[in-house]
Amino acid sequence: MPPARSSVTVTPVSFLTLILKNLIRQPVRSALTVLGIGIGITTVVALGVITAGAKETASEYLRVGGADFIVAQKGSADLSLSSLSEDDVGRLEGHTGVARVSGVLLHYTRVGNNPFFGVFGVDPATIADRPLVAGRRIRGPGETVVGYRAVEKQGLSVGGTLALGAERFRVVGIFRTGNTAEDAGAYLPLATVQRLSGKPGVVTVIYVTVEQGVDPAAVAASIERRSKQLAAVATLADYSEIDQGMQAMDAGNLAISLLAVGIGAIGVMNTMVMSVFERTRELGILRAVGWRGRRVLRMILLESLVLCLAAAVLGLGLGWLAVQGVMLVPAISSFLEPHLSIAIVLRALGVAVAVALTGALYPALRAVRLSPMEALRHE
Repeated sequence: MPPARSSVTVTPVSFLTLILKNLIRQPVRSALTVLGIGIGITTVVALGVITAGAKETASEYLRVGGADFIVAQKGSADLSLSSLSEDDVGRLEGHTGVARVSGVLLHYTRVGNNPFFGVFGVDPATIADRPLVAGRRIRGPGETVVGYRAVEKQGLSVGGTLALGAERFRVVGIFRTGNTAEDAGAYLPLATVQRLSGKPGVVTVIYVTVEQGVDPAAVAASIERRSKQLAAVATLADYSEIDQGMQAMDAGNLAISLLAVGIGAIGVMNTMVMSVFERTRELGILRAVGWRGRRVLRMILLESLVLCLAAAVLGLGLGWLAVQGVMLVPAISSFLEPHLSIAIVLRALGVAVAVALTGALYPALRAVRLSPMEALRHE
């Protein structure tokens, strides 16, 4: 009767220590693998943070003035490109269930070092609703109220001058709404902005407030049924009807995540294949002293997972730094606030785990299939 195979008991602590020692045997190779995967995750994190910030800004547009929903031109490539007429405003005023409407013309122009300074043309009564933190309301032509972020970024102040093209407007008040895009721009009467932008009789979006007790969704659906050119948007999920750029960002985010997984998996596979090849005799000894195939499999997978989790931490840090660098550009920081959410962190960790499992699967199976005798004969 053949003697029973001996076995070696490995505690969780010593098993983890063994995994870490295996990784630092080739520190340069391990570090380069972590760096390569980390750069991929950096891209995923940075794009995710910027996309989340853009969505938050878009959702803030829906809440301007406390309206129930907004109406814009259906199929617009971007909200700022929506074009409605003041006749549309008049028709919505008489729509069943509508209590109040407000047409807004959004115009971008250069102010200082910001080529995309947002100017909101609205009814003077709507301007009066803006909560001021300094100064007073607009009383006549040639006056404007600006957001507090515009004050900080453009060096504006009450009593100062806001230059819009060839015209100058006296800053008489500073408002703060909590809306990133609004607070970085300025309010002027609608007719003034129509003249500045060369769009007489045009508005970008119409804010709709329904009568008390009326269902906003029913009113929005009724408006869309009456006009195929109008889109009523109440939630961020509906935003793609008036801004196709949001869909493009989501698609780009998914594509980059998949690309990061693919490229990262190749890097991990290369590292782990080389590691398994160099440790063939060692793996044979471990199998000979009683290690089962699943323990070897677990060791290889955990080595890969440790590498990728380190890359995820690196990628999260570099991604946030990259976003802060992007926010130094005035044209971007004027309308976007970065937003790092738990979902983005989980996405980065998910990419890391996917890379680890995909990249380590082949080398782990190769290590398990090696017979102890074959491994011990390896030179």
